[in-house]
Amino acid sequence: QVQLVESGGGLVQAGGSLRLSCAASGLTFNRYAMGWFRQAPGKERELVAGINYRGSTYYPDSVKGRFTISRDNAKNTVYLQMNSLKPEDTAVYYCAADRSIIIFTTTHQYDYWGQGTQVTVSS
Repeated sequence: QVQLVESGGGLVQAGGSLRLSCAASGLTFNRYAMGWFRQAPGKERELVAGINYRGSTYYPDSVKGRFTISRDNAKNTVYLQMNSLKPEDTAVYYCAADRSIIIFTTTHQYDYWGQGTQVTVSS
């Protein structure tokens, strides 16, 4: 049974930082591309960072230079370091896994999802 468990969310002031973690189990982690998505109320779920099993990364312009995704294959964990947070970063953040070398930006390509962790950035 595949499980993705996110942690590290919380309340932070604008300009602050948070580090999210996603622990994976039940899959061959080092064969999966991993993505961090977020969904704000009334908005579609969007990719904010992706990393494939070779370590190549992708970021949309909205977070480029502020967010960093990394993975530790020995710990089956993917991280999202978020710096210079803005109120518009407020959302539920989800990690997702896709057995592909390609970092897909659309949700339907991903095979497994975590339950999400809330990130709230106050102004």
